[in-house]
Amino acid sequence: MTAVAPAHVLDLACPPDDVNAVHAFLASVWDREPSVSVEDRMALELALIELASNVIEHAGGDHGVTCSLRLDIGSDVIDVALLDDGSPAVVDPSTAHLPDADALAESGRGLALVQMVLEDLRYERLDTANRWTAHRGRH
Repeated sequence: MTAVAPAHVLDLACPPDDVNAVHAFLASVWDREPSVSVEDRMALELALIELASNVIEHAGGDHGVTCSLRLDIGSDVIDVALLDDGSPAVVDPSTAHLPDADALAESGRGLALVQMVLEDLRYERLDTANRWTAHRGRH
């Protein structure tokens, strides 16, 4: 059985909040969770900044978006959930892939990068919200 510490939660209203709030939140989580390895911290920061950026950019439209980011840090696994009230996502995370090496695309890499560092990335549309979930086995 995996022991789970109390959840770490960040609630955002974008604007005025942005991904800088996610950076600050993660820094505070690492201060309270010193047992999380550098490798896990780097992977989670990459994934959560990408997810939050996508939500802020695509789900909010002209009206902005509110979202809640939750980290549950267990002894064996770290669970991630991001819930937002934005527009439904039009992407299937299971089909995300990196563009060809020759492509100079500035976008289209986010979800593929997230999948590379997290396990089991999922998206579902609830009544009026989007829910992104994933986990990462601790290293």
